[in-house]
Formats: sequence, structure tokens, C-alpha cells
Amino acid sequence: MVKSQTILHSPVASSPPIPVAEPEDAGLRRDVLDRVDLIIQKQYPKMRSFLLLHAGKLIYERYYGGHGISSLNDLRSATKSFTSALCGIALSRGELPDLKASVTDIFQRYVPQRAHPLLRNVSLHHLLTMTSGFAWQTGKKLGEPLIHRFHRNRKWTSFALSLPVVEQEMGRFQYRSTDSHLLSVAVSEATGMDAYTYARQYLFEPLGIRHAAWSPSPEGHSMGHIGLYLTSRDMAKFGQCCLDGGQWQGKPVIPETWLKQALAPQVKGYPAFGDYGFQWWTGIQNGSVYALAHGHGGQQIYLFPQLDAVVVFTADSKVSRWKNPRVLLERHILDTLKSAAASAE
Repeated sequence: MVKSQTILHSPVASSPPIPVAEPEDAGLRRDVLDRVDLIIQKQYPKMRSFLLLHAGKLIYERYYGGHGISSLNDLRSATKSFTSALCGIALSRGELPDLKASVTDIFQRYVPQRAHPLLRNVSLHHLLTMTSGFAWQTGKKLGEPLIHRFHRNRKWTSFALSLPVVEQEMGRFQYRSTDSHLLSVAVSEATGMDAYTYARQYLFEPLGIRHAAWSPSPEGHSMGHIGLYLTSRDMAKFGQCCLDGGQWQGKPVIPETWLKQALAPQVKGYPAFGDYGFQWWTGIQNGSVYALAHGHGGQQIYLFPQLDAVVVFTADSKVSRWKNPRVLLERHILDTLKSAAASAE
């Protein structure tokens, strides 16, 4: 059994603390959360952290497998939701063009000489919602057989823009990580900075995130689909900021108008995962609306606006098979959050 560590009140020099409160003060049942902790120890050997925020305060925090507050997590595809936020910031600053802008205008220097004739019809909005129509393969569990070819290529941007555009697939959702990476390149083309540099200035610094890493592509762009490394608390900060309409400690960070679109269903997704917004999964769980930043292995940031809650799970990312912690929400966590919400009415 993997033992957990509770370090809720431990100081962190690298990151400003999140306000904390005891479960009882928030109307939550500690015994339920302790039960979740025990289940994780017994049944989730790859889990690395579990955090619960309610009403903007850190209520419960556990670490596993030797990980702690300062440990960096490989977010995998949860990176996509951060890339989305950067697009929203760049758009609000007038650096990115309208969402209807064509990729041929945004990526002028990367467009192949013999570009597919439909490429000009692919827009920034298509990339954000993964409805670009680029020919791709996606498995039942979001596996992408072509992603290895993409990663082996030295020219990621040209590779993505050289994919054939299937007319009947345009406007239809297909999980496609190349769309997400192109969003990172779009930020770079619009701002003159790679996404990591841009994030440090306009997203991480306002949130007090100082311990992070973001892997570059062979071309020097920050990977838009994967590659971001953050601590669990900083993941929680980002989630809380999004839940609060882009505000952090009373200051605007991410445009609220952007988040209203990003966290809302823009296109029908996959039944097993939910619908899709702007690089966020969306849906209803146990009667509660949620938005989810999701990464392979169990890197998850859940937002529950009706319950005023953020739930963060992290786990070993280098796994071929893993248990989705979603069941912990369905069977335990959401019930106590709903009870607290009902008591507050």
C-alpha cells in the first residue's frame, strides 16, 4: 500500500500559498475524504496527488509515491487547456487575429507550396475545437497512431499543415493533438515569443507560478499538446482562476469572455469523455456540470462551477494502462460537495 503524505499547512518557498480551510469549516465530511485517501493508497499505486479546493480554499491535499508540494507533474494532454488560455490572452491583447482567421494567414511561412486546396478554410476556431478536418487516426481511448510519426519529424508545423483536409470531417470533432500544437505555434507567430515565455509573463507570473517547465518542439516552439510540467498546487491555482472567471486574487488574468466559450461545449465530443470546448472536455457528472483538463495517466483538473469546487489528480504519466480516478468523484467526492452546497442554501 502506498502511504499518503498530508502537508496542507507546510510552507512553500517557490509558490505563494493558496488560502486553506478545514473540511468541516466548508461543510464537507472529512471521513469521506479520508476514505478517498485510503482507496487511493490501496487501489491507485500510480497516483501522485489528490487536491480539493472549495470556495477558493484548499480543503484537502494528499501526496503519494514520494511526491510532494514541490514535485513537478508531467501534465501530458492537460497541457492543451493551458495552451487554450494563452490563446485567449493573446486574442484579448490584440496579438492573435479573429477566431475565424485562416491558418494560411496565421502560418504564412509554414504553408506548403502545394497546400491542400481546403487548407485556407481551416480556421483558428477549428483548431481550438479539434474540428479542422485534417486527416488523422484516433483510437477508442484517445490513442493517436500517427502521433509517433509527427514526433519523429523535425518540422512539426509543416507536418501538421501538410495533412490532407477531409471536407466531410470539417466541423466534426476528432481528437487530434496536431491541432493543439498549431495553437502554440500561433501564439509564437502572433507574439514573437514561444508559449512558455509568453505564459511566464502573462499567466504564470500573475498566478505566482515560479516552478515550471515546458518542453520545446524540434523547431523551438513550446509543445502545444503536451510537455508542460507544474506542481499540483499550481495546477489547482490555474483551475481556481478558470473557475473564478479568469480572476486570481482579485486581478484579471484570463479573459472571462474567453473562458465562457472555452469551458462550454462547442462541439459534440466522445460519449466516454464528454463534449469539447476550447481544448477542455465538458459534461455532466452525477448531475453536476464540469469542465476537465485531462492528460494520459490521470493528470486531471476538474472544475465544478455549480459546486464551487476544483479537484486535481496527478499520477505517473509513463504508463500504458491506468485507472481513471473519475470513479472517486462519482462514488465519494461529489456527494459530500453536493451536501455542502445544499446546506449552504
